[in-house]
Amino acid sequence: MKIQVNARNRAYAFDATEGEKILYAGLSDAIGLPYECASGTCGTCKARLVSGEVVDGWPGAPGRKYLKGEGEFLMCQCTAKTDASIEVASFVQPIEAGVCVPAAMKGVISSAKLLTPDVIHLQVKLGQPMEFDAGQFMMVQVPGVAGFRGWSMVNHQREAESLEFIVKKKPGGGISEWLFNSPCTGVEVELFGPLGQATFYPGLLKNILCIAGGSGIAGMLSILSRAAQNDYFNQHKGDVFFGVQTLKDAFFLDEFSQLRVRCGDKLNVTIALSKEEPPASVLNDYPQLKFDTGYVHDVAGRHMQGNYQNVRAYLAGPPPMVDATIRILLQARVTSDNICYDKFS
Repeated sequence: MKIQVNARNRAYAFDATEGEKILYAGLSDAIGLPYECASGTCGTCKARLVSGEVVDGWPGAPGRKYLKGEGEFLMCQCTAKTDASIEVASFVQPIEAGVCVPAAMKGVISSAKLLTPDVIHLQVKLGQPMEFDAGQFMMVQVPGVAGFRGWSMVNHQREAESLEFIVKKKPGGGISEWLFNSPCTGVEVELFGPLGQATFYPGLLKNILCIAGGSGIAGMLSILSRAAQNDYFNQHKGDVFFGVQTLKDAFFLDEFSQLRVRCGDKLNVTIALSKEEPPASVLNDYPQLKFDTGYVHDVAGRHMQGNYQNVRAYLAGPPPMVDATIRILLQARVTSDNICYDKFS
């Protein structure tokens, strides 16, 4: 099917195959259509159908609450049944040269390891190498579970042959029930990406601030990995705040310790425990790390007071945590263009 998009600044045309999400088809053609979550929750990718017919793959998507006008639909959930003409209210630019263009691909889950009782680490072997930028995420669909989920990469290699993810268990969640209650290694999955705007490049030349809750730490580790590969912390500071409820909910502490040893004193890592005081033993077990009590955004605000000069902040985690962190950063006069995050819900 042929799709024409009329944006505020210009028109674009691209092809979409049967069953292909309109958003994914446009992005694959290097057209920078608007999106954030790409999974039906945020409403950013809404468009208006001018002519033709589309099929809604998820009529109950939470993002539909943002659809107000006649003919509006979510590009990430709808496929074209016929040739179609649509309108989007925003400016749309081509994806810049050198930026990784999203594509559909397949992979096989090659390993699955529990990090805590409700967090699992997955490695997906790709059918072919792919490029992605530090901080990006993939849309992943598993057999027998409807819809794609957005998972941030933990690792970073520009020509990656496999991708690593961490996934938090959600009671009653379709993918959670499948991942945590049945063998998943050897299973083929569908992927689309890379996606996401909260990316890091070594040419940034700013101090890095990473604030994450729970499994939101995944993309931060990708950013830190690329920074370490490029000796970024020889010249710039890095501050990482990782929030969990209790110490038993924490993971990757050994990896953070190794990063501290590799990168030196210009990289600081603080683990924020919201429901307990740090046990005395943990200070001996992880001398490279700092521990504090409180919600991660409050802990970060205390530790960073007066230290926001020349900083780029990366945020990830539950929406209330991200919103609270944004308020703290704006009050500290960090400009909005230096606050990076992707909305997953």
